[in-house]
Amino acid sequence: MLQLVIGTGLTAAALPLSAARRVVQRVGLISDLNSSYGSIRYIPAVDQGLDQLIGLQPDLVVCAGDMVAGQMRGLSGQQLDAMWRGFETSVLQRLQAANIPLLPAIGNHDGSLGFPADRAAVRRFWTPIRSRMGLAFVDASQFPFRYSVLQDGIFWLVWDASSARVPEDQLLWAQQQLASTEAQKARARFVVGHLPLAGVGLGKDRPGEVLERGRALEALMDAAGVQAYISGHHHTWFSSRRGQLDLIQLGALGSGPRRLLHGEAPAQQTFTLLEIDGGRGTLRETTYAVFPGRPLSWSTLPLRLNTRAGLLQRNASERLLRG
Repeated sequence: MLQLVIGTGLTAAALPLSAARRVVQRVGLISDLNSSYGSIRYIPAVDQGLDQLIGLQPDLVVCAGDMVAGQMRGLSGQQLDAMWRGFETSVLQRLQAANIPLLPAIGNHDGSLGFPADRAAVRRFWTPIRSRMGLAFVDASQFPFRYSVLQDGIFWLVWDASSARVPEDQLLWAQQQLASTEAQKARARFVVGHLPLAGVGLGKDRPGEVLERGRALEALMDAAGVQAYISGHHHTWFSSRRGQLDLIQLGALGSGPRRLLHGEAPAQQTFTLLEIDGGRGTLRETTYAVFPGRPLSWSTLPLRLNTRAGLLQRNASERLLRG
C-alpha cells in the first residue's frame, strides 16, 4: 500500500496515502536543475534530491525553470533536443514512474525570448507529451510557456518569466485567467515563473535578473487573491511576504547554489515542500537541504533582506490560506 510521510523529517511516520490525502495536499517545489552549458547530464545532487522528494510522495511537483542548460549561441537543434531527452530520462520519467505529475515553468536556460532555437526545442519536446502530463489544464494553448491548471482544487497559473519582462499580452491573459470561475472557486491560487520579483541571491540583485514592473505584477496577483508567487533563478531559498502575497524564491537543486544577499547560511542544494491543508485553511512550507537530507531550520533565514525592490520580511513557516 502506498504511504505518505507525515511530518518534517524524511524518516517521519507514514500514513496510508488515501487517508493522508484527505488530511493534506503536498506539493514539491524544485528549480534550477541544470549543469554546465550544453550538458545532457545532471550532478548527483539532482538525483539524490529527487529521491528524497519522491520519498515524500507529493501529489504534484512544480519546477520553476532551468531544467536544461541552453542559452548558449551555437548549440545545434540536435544538441538542444539531446538536453531535453536527458531531462526526460533523469527527471521526468522518474516522476512519472512514481505517478507524480510535473508542472513546469520555462527558465532562461530553457527557452529565453532572445533564443528562438531554444524555444523551438522547447516546443518540440513538450507539445507532443502535453496530454500525458497528468495535469488538468484550464488553458493549454501556449503550453509550456504560459498555461493554467486546476489540480486537486488548486489553481496554478504559469507565465513566461524566462526574461526580465513579462509581455503585455500575458499580463492581460493572466488577469483573465485569475478572474475565471475556475480560479475564483479554487481553494488557493498560485502563480509560477522563473525570474523573481526581488533579488535575493548574492550577485543577482541587479537589472535583468529580476522581473521589471515588480510592484505592478504584485498588485495584479494581490488583487486576484493569489496565495504565492513561486520563482527560481537566484539559486537560493528565501520565503517572504509583501502585503498578502507570499514570495517563495527557490534554491537550486542543480549546479551553482548561491548564498543570500545577507546572513551566514551556506550555499547549498535545496528543494521545498508545501503542505496545503484545506480543512484547517493553512499552508506549511518546509525546505530541505539535499546534503544531509534534512529540513532547514526556519531560523537559518535572516529576518529581512534589503533589496533593490524594497525590504523583504521573512515569512512564517505556517500561514493561513487566502482562500
